Amino acid sequence: MRVGLHWSVLAIVVLVALTLARGRFPSAHAGESAWVYWGLGIVTAIVFLVSLLAHELAHAVVARRNGIEVEGITLWMLGGVARLRGEAKDPGAELRIAGVGPLVSAAAGVLFTGVAVWLEILAVPGLVVEAMAWLAAINFVLAVFNAVPAAPLDGGRVLRAFLWWRSGDRVRAALSAANAGRALGWFMLFAGFASVLVTGDLGGLWSALIGWFLIAAATAEVREAQLRGALAGLAVRQVMTPDPVTVAATDTVEHLLSTTPFGRYRHSTLPVVSHDGTPVGLMTVARINRVPVEARCATAVAGVMCPLTDVATAEPGEAVMDLLPRLESSAERRALVLDDGHLVGIVALSDITRAVSWLTTATRSGPVTTAKQGRHGDG
Repeated sequence: MRVGLHWSVLAIVVLVALTLARGRFPSAHAGESAWVYWGLGIVTAIVFLVSLLAHELAHAVVARRNGIEVEGITLWMLGGVARLRGEAKDPGAELRIAGVGPLVSAAAGVLFTGVAVWLEILAVPGLVVEAMAWLAAINFVLAVFNAVPAAPLDGGRVLRAFLWWRSGDRVRAALSAANAGRALGWFMLFAGFASVLVTGDLGGLWSALIGWFLIAAATAEVREAQLRGALAGLAVRQVMTPDPVTVAATDTVEHLLSTTPFGRYRHSTLPVVSHDGTPVGLMTVARINRVPVEARCATAVAGVMCPLTDVATAEPGEAVMDLLPRLESSAERRALVLDDGHLVGIVALSDITRAVSWLTTATRSGPVTTAKQGRHGDG
């Protein structure tokens, strides 16, 4: 599992360290040098990031136990995101995956509280105890805040699982949870700015920033829920390009350019196959352009292609919505469709976009309903 750090992580480390080193630590325990305050502030900020990572790892572990592949975790300024390849299959799995996050944060709060008490009994310098107490408090705050029933917070996922279980309509449940998230975001945004204007306390900017994040993330979830509704029951075989033109891995780049009918078929991406027709990779125009003109006659396709291990793959009967996260995260934005290891098609994001356009049009126009009915029938 890959763990990544967004550049904004540096910002949160600096902000937390600044808040502690210039504010809480000197106020609670005066008389220490600035180096001590800053050093402990930076260490505390890093431990805080570790607790965020534990929160996201808990989501990832439970997701795997429920049969969902985890692509990785990315920590950023306001927390973290576990990137899951797929969705929970039932409300129970959704509840378990979402609920474990606040529980881990609460457990971390209890742990840091115990460490703070233990250190105080051992007569450890009060500044260290203060750092442990802050870590305990911030983890309790994270647990409570994440439990708020508004997407994309964990509590919003729990709300979505409950509404899904109650109504049986996953899309409607997701829309309700996301709209709750947008309402919370607008409230925090206005409350934060009002606090700054009325009291002059710049701390209200934190509330406004978090509110803005919630609005953006919840709006994205609304779009995803609407997309899920449009693509419900749609299989990969219904959007793929069947029997795509292929290129042999042993061909040279020059031979590829001279024989492949790019102009006729308008292909910019070609599956690469071995001598027996087994797919081994993907070749794109961008990769061809990286090869100097004078070297193309001696460069094999296999040497510059994107290997199959780095290409998204799917099965013909797989749901398009399950493929979409893998497709969006892939470098080439293409997926090879394999049936028992044999290449049967290729899918691009543009194929899915066209399908959504057709299905949306069919839904809005009363007489044209066959596309939507067929879509449900194939599910």
